[in-house]
Amino acid sequence: MRFLPLLALLGLPAQADEKEADTCLRTKIWAGYNDGWAVRTATSAKLGAGEHRIYLVTLYEGNEYKFLVCGDNNSSDLDLVIHNAEGRELARDESDDREPTVSYKPETTETYYVAVYAAQLSSGAAKTQAALAVTYR
Repeated sequence: MRFLPLLALLGLPAQADEKEADTCLRTKIWAGYNDGWAVRTATSAKLGAGEHRIYLVTLYEGNEYKFLVCGDNNSSDLDLVIHNAEGRELARDESDDREPTVSYKPETTETYYVAVYAAQLSSGAAKTQAALAVTYR
């Protein structure tokens, strides 16, 4: 028998779970170490449906980057997009899930914009926690 969370029984929206998102991200980061990936930065944000968070990051020519995102159970579709300084889209996650990944190898060293979008939340969720890591090798 499956029990409903207390918040759902009370008719309250599900709360974002920072620990769940961070644990997922740490697991992905540790798995990447075996393949030579190092962590450049890691952060998280609480997002409502349709909201986004934009991060500025300097990427260096010659490095390969992998952007990893993990959402908690409140998210059903998170999107990840990389833009150059002029706002032109360079890479995008094409999956419809809560763990988007994008790989990118810049041709020049410059500042890029990394956008994490909460495209769709699970039913009854008000917010989702999304954790982002920028890894490189």
